[in-house]
Amino acid sequence: MQALYRRHHDAVIGFLRGRGASPDEAADVVHDAMLEIWRTASKYSGQASVKTWMFTIARNKLIDRFRKGSRLSFVDEVPDSIDEDPNPEAVAIASDDAERVRSCLGKLKPDHRNVIRLAFFDDLNYDEIAEVEGVPKGTVKTRIFHAKKLLMRCLGKR
Repeated sequence: MQALYRRHHDAVIGFLRGRGASPDEAADVVHDAMLEIWRTASKYSGQASVKTWMFTIARNKLIDRFRKGSRLSFVDEVPDSIDEDPNPEAVAIASDDAERVRSCLGKLKPDHRNVIRLAFFDDLNYDEIAEVEGVPKGTVKTRIFHAKKLLMRCLGKR
């Protein structure tokens, strides 16, 4: 369980943060989800990847938490990471690019933003995204297509 937790903790935290969880909420939900995973491990059928199964449990735990708290919001925060010896010009360009991407992601509808995050930040395939989102694979493809189009349009503007 420790190895599973260590291996997937950061990805699940990022997934939950992309769904509107605060850092504290995300940490709490990860713990709740990991306990649920431990309790229901015998029910894992192997039809989906472990990551997809974990994301689905974490999403359901977060939805339960939001329902109990009567709040639902979507917050987009992409953590900044800076090299120890950055080139000032490269940092300025990267910072500007990251801010533009964050801004454009923020303009997307939550459904579009979620599939983009799952596909490109969490590296899930269409089937896995469909399972996590609880929608048909065709819907995922359509959402990604439109989201990429909107992002390219937004990023193309200066």
